[in-house]
Amino acid sequence: MKIKRLLALLLVVMMIVSLAACDVFSTRGKVYWLNFKPELADTLQTLAARYKEEKGVDVKIVTPESGAYSSTLSEEMDSDEPPTMFVVNGQLSAEEWAGSTLDLNGTGIVDELTTNSYNLTTESGKLVAIPYCLECYGIAVNPELIERVGYSVSDIKDFESLKNIVETIHANASWLGFDAFSSADMDASSSWRITAHLANLEYFYEEREAVSSWSECPASLTGAYMANYKNIYDLIISNSPTAPSELAAGGHDPLGQFTSGKTAFCLAGSWDYAVLSKAIPKVQIIPYYCGVKGEEKAALNSGSENFWAVNSHVPEENQKATLAFMKWLVTDEQASAAMTEQLGNMPFKSCPATTNGFLTAQEQYLKDGKYKMNWLMTYQPNSDVYRADLVEALNAYNADRTDANWAKVKSAFVDGWIKQYVAVHND
Repeated sequence: MKIKRLLALLLVVMMIVSLAACDVFSTRGKVYWLNFKPELADTLQTLAARYKEEKGVDVKIVTPESGAYSSTLSEEMDSDEPPTMFVVNGQLSAEEWAGSTLDLNGTGIVDELTTNSYNLTTESGKLVAIPYCLECYGIAVNPELIERVGYSVSDIKDFESLKNIVETIHANASWLGFDAFSSADMDASSSWRITAHLANLEYFYEEREAVSSWSECPASLTGAYMANYKNIYDLIISNSPTAPSELAAGGHDPLGQFTSGKTAFCLAGSWDYAVLSKAIPKVQIIPYYCGVKGEEKAALNSGSENFWAVNSHVPEENQKATLAFMKWLVTDEQASAAMTEQLGNMPFKSCPATTNGFLTAQEQYLKDGKYKMNWLMTYQPNSDVYRADLVEALNAYNADRTDANWAKVKSAFVDGWIKQYVAVHND
């Protein structure tokens, strides 16, 4: 009997220990990051595995296909196991998700920031999201190819000088062995460079001459700089290895054309620098020139559309686990180095200084007194639908480049803005 009682007692003790262990493990919480940046996906999977090994905390990373983030976020937030950590791309997105986000004021991750100037807040002061990387974009240039036609990158100072070199290269592409611009593919993997990043030049110059700066999405656009948008767009699609009518399907690998020496110019950003500089060590970057008066004083487009938010509707232990993971990403020496190497510039105290050549180029432009082209494409209302309509109109123009078809592009650009603004604000 004594043996049976002893065994029974041991069984009870084991059950208690087991339950206690399960309870301890459950209080660790779980992390689920819905990642916005496809180029960061592999790095995050590696870091998630390391975090699990070191901290015993599960970290799930999901990366939607390019162009599908907003729809995926909406679906996942309504799922049984929603993201604990997700990305908003600007003030509009922050306001849209403000009811589902934890107020980050007073959290440890905020104390790690080197600047609060990019933080996204509501009118009441709730800190909805914080930037985790600062970026810039423009036109990447292979200086060695430019020199082969008798020019240097320093010769490009405005749209006319850019146009002259681009058209010279394209006219002689057959014997040079390379063309001017990489193909401006209009599939989901690449169209955002045209419908968001290139489109920003119109928004920027329109806002610059407005009575007041944009602090929220304007109800309408004037389209005052659509002719300038057309200038640079036509230059790109008319001077590349791919006929404009063949851009709709995509698949031409614009970055691959550039890194393999098949093109001298490519639309690119700081997130592309690691890949581009590996193939072209002396790669440079210039602003989007489009024919605006005084544009010789322009710098690159720079800002952020990558802001961390924490889901306020998940269990508290998951919120705490998420905040701890975020802080680890920017304070752990190896993790922050891996993140910075991929992202270029992270605004946190413990992250390494940037070695990204495009970001340092922007710093030099600004030191030289040139004006920064702020990111305003993050104000695009109902952006996925707005951009999809732009793609449709641009594809029609690419297939048949008439004035009538360009008028449809302008309509998608300007009237489409009004349409999507109304759709968003009437919901």
